Amino acid sequence: MTDQELVREAYLEAKKGYDEGGLPIGSVLVDAKGVIVARGHNQRVQTGDPTAHAEVVCLRNAGRRRDWPHLTLVSSLSPCVMCTGTTLLYRIPRVIVGENKNFLGAEDLFAARGVKVTVLQDPDCVALMERFVREKPDLWNEDIGL
Repeated sequence: MTDQELVREAYLEAKKGYDEGGLPIGSVLVDAKGVIVARGHNQRVQTGDPTAHAEVVCLRNAGRRRDWPHLTLVSSLSPCVMCTGTTLLYRIPRVIVGENKNFLGAEDLFAARGVKVTVLQDPDCVALMERFVREKPDLWNEDIGL
C-alpha cells in the first residue's frame, strides 16, 4: 500500500471515532510487507479513558509483538507527546501523518530520536479535524489539555 492509501485507512478509523461522538483521530499499524496488522481510533470520550488515543488504542490492538522495530505507525493527525512516547518506547522507526495543520504534535521528539516522519497534509484528514474543532471546541480543548 502507498503512504496515501495507508493514511486513507487511518482516516476511515478517524471517521469511526467522529461517527461515535468521539474525536476524529485514527491510526493503523503496518508491517514490513505493507500489511495492516492493527487499527484503532480515539475512544477517549466513548470509554472515559484519558489514555485511549488512536495510536495507543491501535498499539494495544496489535498485542504482544517482537517486530516493533520493523513496523510503521500511521495516524490521521500528528501524534501528541503521549503517543509519540509510546511509539518511541517500542522503537517504531517510521511514522506517517495524515496532517499537522490542526495540531502539531511532538514531531520534534521523533526527529531527535531518528524516527522518519512523513506528513501528507491529506485534505480529508484536514477537513474532518477542522469540522470537529469547529463543532466541538470544548471537547477538542479538553483533549489537548487546554
